[in-house]
Amino acid sequence: MQKLLNTALDTAKEAGEFIRNERRNFDWSRVEQKQNFTDLVSYVDKEAERLIVERLRGAIEDAGFITEEGTGSGTGEVNWVIDPLDGTTNFLHNLPLYCTSIALVQGNKELLGVVYEINTDEAFYAAQGGGAFLNDSPIMVSKAKSLRESLIATGFPYVAFEKTPQYLEIFNHLMRNTHGLRRLGSAALDLAYVAAGRLEGFYEFALKPWDMAAGTLLVKEAGGRVTDFNGGDNYIFGDGMVSGCAIQQELLETVQRFWK
Repeated sequence: MQKLLNTALDTAKEAGEFIRNERRNFDWSRVEQKQNFTDLVSYVDKEAERLIVERLRGAIEDAGFITEEGTGSGTGEVNWVIDPLDGTTNFLHNLPLYCTSIALVQGNKELLGVVYEINTDEAFYAAQGGGAFLNDSPIMVSKAKSLRESLIATGFPYVAFEKTPQYLEIFNHLMRNTHGLRRLGSAALDLAYVAAGRLEGFYEFALKPWDMAAGTLLVKEAGGRVTDFNGGDNYIFGDGMVSGCAIQQELLETVQRFWK
């Protein structure tokens, strides 16, 4: 597993270097819309994903790929879960909050995860049972015990806007009962920051496996907790996810109170 983790880490950094270089001379004419004008993809996302898949293809025989841009073919008992550029909209607008995320999962269990923050050269990584690290130093979740001493992150979906009223009710409650809320635009980074104790919690609806699979392992290996909106473990392939340090249960109950 350590060898696979090192391969994933090296691959994430190589993809990150490609993305960093492309940002310097970015070509806006090569940006496309996915489902609507708020859901964007660029040639950088696609090329970075092809690079990652190519590097990982031979690492595990018969491993499948679950990727945001559809590179790779088929799934297997064990799958690489890849977001080549989490925070694409930030990247397009030159807002320096975006990363590369690589996970290895077996079923719905995370085996390893890497989140590489490209602009700060911060590599967050973990293997199941081995703890979580940032650039070779161990990390742990915050020691906060209640929402009232917490900084919380969330994200708004690019689709499913019918859920906006529920989101705003949760948002209103948390604004009044925490140190504040942040919407950074990269779920993978939100989770990495929870693992590193920079945030106490993160919740979001309608995420995809590539948005979270690496980050959720980071949180758990750093001493935190992750559940779906029902309090179960169907978060990677489910509809909602709540993560955090000791405040996770209180955050989950807040989400459940308003989520109908």
